[in-house]
Amino acid sequence: MRWPGRSVAGRRRAERERDNGLRAPAPPLWMRWLPAIYVAAVLVLEPITPVEWPVSFLLIALPVVAAYAHGPVAVAAITVFAVGFEAVLAGTPCCAGRSVGYLWERHYVGAYVSTALVGVLGTILADHRTRREHTLATVRSVAETAQRVLLRPVPHRLGRVSVETLYLSAAAEARIGGDLYEAVPTAHGVRLLIGDVRGKGLVAVETAATMLGAFREAAHDEPDLAGVARRVERSMSRRAEQLPGSEVAERFVTAVFAEIPEHGSVVRIVNCGHPPPLLIGRDGVTELQPTDTSPPINLGVLVGDDYHVDVYPFRPGDQLLLYTDGVTETRDRTGAFYPLTERIRPWAALPPRELLDRLHEDLLEYGDARLEDDIAALAAYRLPADTP
Repeated sequence: MRWPGRSVAGRRRAERERDNGLRAPAPPLWMRWLPAIYVAAVLVLEPITPVEWPVSFLLIALPVVAAYAHGPVAVAAITVFAVGFEAVLAGTPCCAGRSVGYLWERHYVGAYVSTALVGVLGTILADHRTRREHTLATVRSVAETAQRVLLRPVPHRLGRVSVETLYLSAAAEARIGGDLYEAVPTAHGVRLLIGDVRGKGLVAVETAATMLGAFREAAHDEPDLAGVARRVERSMSRRAEQLPGSEVAERFVTAVFAEIPEHGSVVRIVNCGHPPPLLIGRDGVTELQPTDTSPPINLGVLVGDDYHVDVYPFRPGDQLLLYTDGVTETRDRTGAFYPLTERIRPWAALPPRELLDRLHEDLLEYGDARLEDDIAALAAYRLPADTP
């Protein structure tokens, strides 16, 4: 099947995936040009101000202006330029209306010394800034590596199912959080998982890793989907018993388990206190509300581990969208929540990758580029029978 070209969000995602280096993000273009703009402003003001108001003294701040976007070597060079340029403006009658005798006048000498001192401070500031940027780039690289281990790339094609994923962390610089997803091809069909760990930070990441490991094993071993949920519950409970009592409550997970058998036109779902998946098909967009409540993972020991399986039609050409509450809890400037079902209806005909890219762009636009919570989404599309 041939999909149309990638959207802007898709291209940005691909660029991030290709960029695995430790390069710090480049400062904006206007910031890099700010020292030149500053000098140009001084040149404009100097001829039109009275002689007793030497605007060239503004050049004292030039090294600090440069330190925001340039390295220490560049700042040192700009400092030398600033001192020389102050001398030119002080001793050039045609430019400043002053006699050459002003070149070594004490106020101007004070400006030269002040500029040199500010230049030393600006050079130190630029060196500190570049070191911090390198540290940040290293931390981001480590976080991205950790996330690739935790949320390893899902194959785009699993039998008769096409799968795509989306992950956005609210901690933009860390790029890792407590939302999770997985897709595993098994003898029982393609089994999917999406979940949201309560809490943040390292506790959430460790809990997500434990749950993903348990699911990857249980998905192959358990013959029915409810058994997968029970197996994951037992694994999470055993891990929780090794922790201090105060941490157990911080480690429950809302989740959706889904199973798409190779043959047949159904999807089986166990919803463990999670937002309902969306079924996108020829009949429109439908929320798959559970007919019976299943407890969140790691709370089964408290409320019982009775996991209920719901079965829904899932025909060739239909698409299943699993997502975390970070999607529906995105707010606009008025505080209104993101109306996922309404917003996604016009995109029902899009293939999985384009659907998630469009959702990505729309969430950023709706939330004014601010994310209050991590966001994860997984789209599974049942391919038509004639797809090679």
